[in-house]
Amino acid sequence: MVFKRLLGTLGLGGPTVDTVLDPGPARPGGSLSGEVHLKGGEADFEIEHITLELVARVEAEHEGGESEGTVPFDRFVVGGGFRLAAGEERTVPFSTTLPWETPISELYGQSLGIVLGVRTELGVAGAKDKGDLDQLTVTPLPVQEAILEALGQLGCGFRSADLEYGRISGTGQQLPFYQEIEITPAPAYASRVNEIELTFLATPGGMEVVLEADKRGGFLSEGGDAVTRFTVAHDGVEHQDWTALVDGWIRRLVESRPAYGSPAGYAPEGHYGHTGHHEEGHRSGPGMGTAVAAGAAGLAVGVVGGMVAAEVVDEVGDFFEGDEEEDEG
Repeated sequence: MVFKRLLGTLGLGGPTVDTVLDPGPARPGGSLSGEVHLKGGEADFEIEHITLELVARVEAEHEGGESEGTVPFDRFVVGGGFRLAAGEERTVPFSTTLPWETPISELYGQSLGIVLGVRTELGVAGAKDKGDLDQLTVTPLPVQEAILEALGQLGCGFRSADLEYGRISGTGQQLPFYQEIEITPAPAYASRVNEIELTFLATPGGMEVVLEADKRGGFLSEGGDAVTRFTVAHDGVEHQDWTALVDGWIRRLVESRPAYGSPAGYAPEGHYGHTGHHEEGHRSGPGMGTAVAAGAAGLAVGVVGGMVAAEVVDEVGDFFEGDEEEDEG
């Protein structure tokens, strides 16, 4: 999805910018490449900088209620320092690296309802203009895909995914928001758990996996939220029995005692191994948990299917169309 924009700060006759991302989805910590196409206006202009800004549609909870908005989470200068002559056409190729915590927006070709974008900003003659916004698609890392695959094999189903503003205490989280993938529990745990929420916090050396369960209350037990954390490595994914490993995580989560908002200290970095490193923790900071249904029936390959819910498509489209109208206004 590409929008050509006239530099509103310069009025009619200013240069235009058109950013085209290379085909195919990106991955967290992976390369993001493409080209920025510039076309000169009716006069010469000094292009001071060309900056790409990563943005996400994020939900937040506050005293006044719930809201959502656009949150930038990284910026890259990919060019600048040249004169663009009147009518001149120039292409600036770029290649940069996405943050490791970049959310997943697509799984096996199925949209998860997460809205990400790449905004192009031009600095021209001392003015700035956010001239182009393109949709960004991000697929899971191999270890993330293996965990989601294992959940599907265990009988869990995909419910929704969203981005929540805030932090998860006791983790090495870097971005100002985190992704929650909400899944329905496998039949074996459905009597004790209403819902499981999964968060990935990837780093160059490995990945933290945060699992939170909304546990049902029983005759002799109280319900509440239980949280566990594990760490895994990026390498050797194909040699791990992920179904057994993830099943062990779920069992530990279900059997753990609910944490009623008790604070958890920062957990020091441990070894990122496939056996899993377990830590207790809790989610903190604002977060509303409002999700966008993605219409997927499960998580495992071959199970994820069906049509993407119309509201997901509308939300993605409205995000970019609304931004275009805002810029033009």
